[in-house]
Amino acid sequence: MPSPFPGMDPFLEGDEWEDFHAAYIAAMRRTLVPTLRPDYVVRTERRIYVEHPLDDVKTIRPDVGVLRHPNNVGDSRSGSASAVATLEPVERTVPMSFEVEEKFLVIRRLDSSEVVTVIELLSPFNKRMGTRGRPTYLAKRQEVIQSATNLVELDLLRGGERLPTLEPLPAGDYFALIRRSTRLSTFAVYAWPMNHRLPTIPIPLDPGDREEMLDLQAVFDTVYDEAGYDYSLSYRREMSPPFSDAESSWVKSLLPKGSGDVVVD
Repeated sequence: MPSPFPGMDPFLEGDEWEDFHAAYIAAMRRTLVPTLRPDYVVRTERRIYVEHPLDDVKTIRPDVGVLRHPNNVGDSRSGSASAVATLEPVERTVPMSFEVEEKFLVIRRLDSSEVVTVIELLSPFNKRMGTRGRPTYLAKRQEVIQSATNLVELDLLRGGERLPTLEPLPAGDYFALIRRSTRLSTFAVYAWPMNHRLPTIPIPLDPGDREEMLDLQAVFDTVYDEAGYDYSLSYRREMSPPFSDAESSWVKSLLPKGSGDVVVD
């Protein structure tokens, strides 16, 4: 079944995001290869980094402490039996670092293997302050901008901090930023609200070649149908960021009958 939303399904921004991210990258590749051959090849590449949950924690407090009772002054070994404390263990989860893998597309010229265009689909870690994913991605972004490589950056996440631009971004829930190698640090910005279809955007290639058009909505529809998100997504949870009152009413109107108890605000 198709998504109940006309464009991006905001409920994918949760437990299903990692699966959606990988599937959307793969579907864009399948779409582009027939139109770019035989002059270009499209390859999936990845970057891997380790996130440490306590990177921004200055002080770690113990979960269990043993305190001396004010009346127990002196050598505790000489006290009565009533002074002996019995501690009940408390279970706590130890923060653990974890590996993050982010896939992206690279378009290369077949004859020279030169990288022509990079296509990125942002992940939550790219947009979350205090993570290693954000500076890692920003460094990669800057490297591409300073090169003769085109960059297509897709932000299909409502949450998190938008990536920096000198001028404010236009109003929108989702964005596609396209940097052509001939325009240095200037991005063409596509912005659209949640109730709008995903746009068709140009994919820049070598300056002498015609740009290819990529229908982001068609790619989304294919991924949504193949993955079966219509029955796996949970609409019974709070959203972050929360919907406005108008958005909540609109979302409820889209969901199947019998979903009136869905939590959307």
